[in-house]
Amino acid sequence: MLLSQRRCGPTQDQSRCRDTPSGLQQTTVSVQRAVLTPGRLRVSRCSCAGLGQRRPCRGLCVSIRTGTVRCCGAKLTQQAQVVVTREAGRNGKLKQALQDCDIAVLELPLVETKSGPDRDQLAAHLKDGPFDWVVITSPQAANVFLQGWIEADKPQVRIAVVGPGTGDILTHQKEPRLQIDFTPLTANAVSLSAELPCIEGGTQNVLYPSSAKAGSDLQTGLKNRGFEVVRLNTYDTQPVTHVEESVLREACHAAVVAFASPSAVKAWRRITAGRDVADIAVACIGSTTAIAAEKQGFQRLYFPDQPGIKGFVSAIIDALNSAHATRDVASNAA
Repeated sequence: MLLSQRRCGPTQDQSRCRDTPSGLQQTTVSVQRAVLTPGRLRVSRCSCAGLGQRRPCRGLCVSIRTGTVRCCGAKLTQQAQVVVTREAGRNGKLKQALQDCDIAVLELPLVETKSGPDRDQLAAHLKDGPFDWVVITSPQAANVFLQGWIEADKPQVRIAVVGPGTGDILTHQKEPRLQIDFTPLTANAVSLSAELPCIEGGTQNVLYPSSAKAGSDLQTGLKNRGFEVVRLNTYDTQPVTHVEESVLREACHAAVVAFASPSAVKAWRRITAGRDVADIAVACIGSTTAIAAEKQGFQRLYFPDQPGIKGFVSAIIDALNSAHATRDVASNAA
């Protein structure tokens, strides 16, 4: 792993973290500013929101109890611009949260989702089983799983998800048989493979419906622990085939680019070939995307500890504030 993350604790600035109740680290929103060091990303600061409390996060307020995000403190101007790059039709919640903070948003879909080679096998595997676990590692994987689960007549399954953002796709269906049985402490494949419980008397079989582009960390980790993993590449993400030149030109002058997947990072590099990325402020939905961005040469990276809309918005605002500060310093120097 290239990424090293610090949570609020005894070695950090207690003025930022003193109101966080003991034992509730998993409920905090930790916005992280990644600074490039040789070979790895290092978190340089964070801020916390305690359970049921609202605390400022560089212009943002997050309520953990209600799950709402709103602006507070310094208000951002309409001149601030963020490029959102998810697939067309999937940027709505993010755009609305940013626009509620008076942030001008430019939508530039960089990827599109297509059916994967194993999509047609999903319903049959769900019917036939038996699997101790169905493991789901992204919101899109959850959407595709949901379709296959319905096609399989809604069988009883035990579900593990990589993080709450993925789990929300399923719990919002309000289906009694779609309960989330396990979520790891840290939202990544390595933690999920290391922490997934063994079911006493079970089969040790795991069904893993996945993106065709997903890495092998999850299945490798599970196999090393004695699980048998059936991976189905149920969907694939591809770069868009056409981007309007005028939209791309505007995007290249934006203050911040927001990426929600490694595929979007690679697509941006492809369509902006030759453009220096070292000084671009980038907000990523989570550490996996941040690692991909680092590998592509981005250095000013911002990401939340746990993937999800609230943390993503916080990371974007942090990146935006940094971009403005950098611009102001340059202007003063000139």
